[in-house]
Amino acid sequence: MAGCKKAEIPIPAPTFKPKKLFENASLFSSTPIGISFEGKPWISHVKVVDLDRDGKDDILACEGQQSTVLWLKKDAKGDFIERQLADEMNAPVHAETADLDDDGDLDILVSTMGEIFPNNDRIGSLIVLENDGSQQFKKRVLLENVARVTDARAGDFNGDGKLDIAVAQFGYDQGEIRWLENTGPWQYQSHILLDLSGGINVCLADFDQNGGLDIVALLSQQWEEIYLFRNDGRGNFRSTIIFGSTNEEFNSSWINLCDLNQDGLEDVLYSNGDGYGPTAMPGPRPWHGVQWLENLGDGSFQYHRIGKLPGAYSPIGMDVDNDGSMDVIAVSSFNDWWDANAVSMMWFRNEGGQEFSSHILAYEPTHLLSLAVGHFDDSGYPSIVSGAFHAYPPYDKLSRLMLWQRKPSE
Repeated sequence: MAGCKKAEIPIPAPTFKPKKLFENASLFSSTPIGISFEGKPWISHVKVVDLDRDGKDDILACEGQQSTVLWLKKDAKGDFIERQLADEMNAPVHAETADLDDDGDLDILVSTMGEIFPNNDRIGSLIVLENDGSQQFKKRVLLENVARVTDARAGDFNGDGKLDIAVAQFGYDQGEIRWLENTGPWQYQSHILLDLSGGINVCLADFDQNGGLDIVALLSQQWEEIYLFRNDGRGNFRSTIIFGSTNEEFNSSWINLCDLNQDGLEDVLYSNGDGYGPTAMPGPRPWHGVQWLENLGDGSFQYHRIGKLPGAYSPIGMDVDNDGSMDVIAVSSFNDWWDANAVSMMWFRNEGGQEFSSHILAYEPTHLLSLAVGHFDDSGYPSIVSGAFHAYPPYDKLSRLMLWQRKPSE
C-alpha cells in the first residue's frame, strides 16, 4: 500500500474565534416538515432525490432510533407528505439510490448498523429496497451479520455495464471497506479493500482521470485517515492515504464530494466534529471544523482548511448567494448546547480564490447531523434540508426534519 506522512494539524487554543465571523441568521426561513413527533428524533441521514422521477425533488430520511426509512414528497398544495417506506431496519444510518436491477426505476440502498452506539458484534447489514416501479418496495438483504454498515454507493467498477456497490463498515474494533461485484441478478461477490475499523463514508468518482471509477473512504477512531482506492477500470484497486492526522482524537465525522474550485474535478469536503471520546459528555473540541482536499487530477490531493465549527458535520457545496462561486454549508451536532451562542449551522462563503468567510446561519434547532440541498420553490435559490439527532442533552431546541429556504431579498 502506498502511504503518506500524517499531517501535523495544529491544535488552537480552546476558543471559537473564526478569522471572519458574520451574523446571517435571518438569511433562511426554517419550517418543520413531515409528521409531528414526540420524544427525541434520531434522524441519521437525509438525501434529496427525485425518487419517482416526476421531475421534482423529494427527500429520503433514515430514523435511526425507530429503524425506519422515510420518503417526503410535495403534494399539489405544496405540503410535504411523509410516507414510511420500510421499518424494522435495525438502525439505518444512510440511504442512497440507484437502479440496481436495471428496470428503469430507483431502488434504495440502506446501510444499517444494528445499533448506532458502540458495539463490536457483527450486527450490520446492507439492505436494498427494491422498487417495483410504482414506489412500492421489497426488502432484499445483500449483506448481513457483518461489522456495522455505515454507507454504500453504487457504481460500475469493472466496466461490465452492471452496477457494483462500495461499502463502508464502521464496526468498532473490527471494520472494513469492501466492494460487492455484481455477478448476476441480485448476486454479489465480496472483495475486501481494507480491514480497519471506523469507516464512515465511501464516495465515488474518477479522481485520477484514468477512466476507472475510484473510491474515497473516510476512517475515524484512532486512524483519522482518508483513503483513495484507485481503480484501473477493471476492478483492481490500489490504495493510498490522501490525508491523515497525527491527532488521534481529530474526530473525523463526514465527507462529501464537490467541485469546489470549479476546475472539472471532484474535490473532497471533510468535516471533523464527532463529539464522542474519552470524556463522559460528548461535545466540541477546539480543533473541530471543515476543510477540503483539492483534487490535483493525478490521484493526489492538497489539504486546505476552510474554517472552524465545533461539532462539525455533513459539509455540502452550495452557491448560497448565486454569485457563481461554490460555498460550503455545514451543521453542528456536538456543540456546547448549554451555551445560547453555540452555532448549529454555518455558511462558509467563498470570497474568491477559495478563501472563505464564516457566516452564522442558525443557533437553533440544535444537534443537527445531516444536510442535503435541493430545489423546492421558484426562488431561484437552492433550499436546505436538515435532520437532527438528539442523543444527548439538553433537549429544549428539538427538531426532526427542517426545510430551510432563502428569504426574499429586501
